[in-house]
Amino acid sequence: MKRVSSTNIVLEALQDLHAQEQIATREAIAALTGLKEGVVDDRLKHLVSEGQAARVQRGVYVPVEQHPPARHISKTILPDGTVKIDIGDQVLTLTPREDRMLANLQAGVALHSASIEIGHQAALMSGTLNSRLNRLERMLCRVGDGIAEGKEVAVGAGQNQLELQ
Repeated sequence: MKRVSSTNIVLEALQDLHAQEQIATREAIAALTGLKEGVVDDRLKHLVSEGQAARVQRGVYVPVEQHPPARHISKTILPDGTVKIDIGDQVLTLTPREDRMLANLQAGVALHSASIEIGHQAALMSGTLNSRLNRLERMLCRVGDGIAEGKEVAVGAGQNQLELQ
């Protein structure tokens, strides 16, 4: 029985998380692989030094792309319903039925792409909401402190308008 190295285990987990558009942190990789975080850290450093992984920000890694760059893709629907799909220098000519069959095969990928985009938008919105919530908490603390000190509190309608007198 062939043993798989911890480096390969970490690389495969990194690739899997990345392929699923998930953020690959040492914690996520450790949870996925069952390896200790120290081992994952060491293997990630090794993968970065070997050019197989890249650190995109503190604690977040992506695999280095192993496949060639994407080619230009276009789809043209002709008046008779025939479809021409150009991929790089190659051209596919599809009948209307073949086009529908291909669309059915791609439906799952389209749905997955949409759910990934929704997740990205939710993460961005979450960051904005957290920022606003933190600002409101600071304002409320200032109001509470002002009231405790016997000051009169005036809150304006505009953003960040708070006056303690």
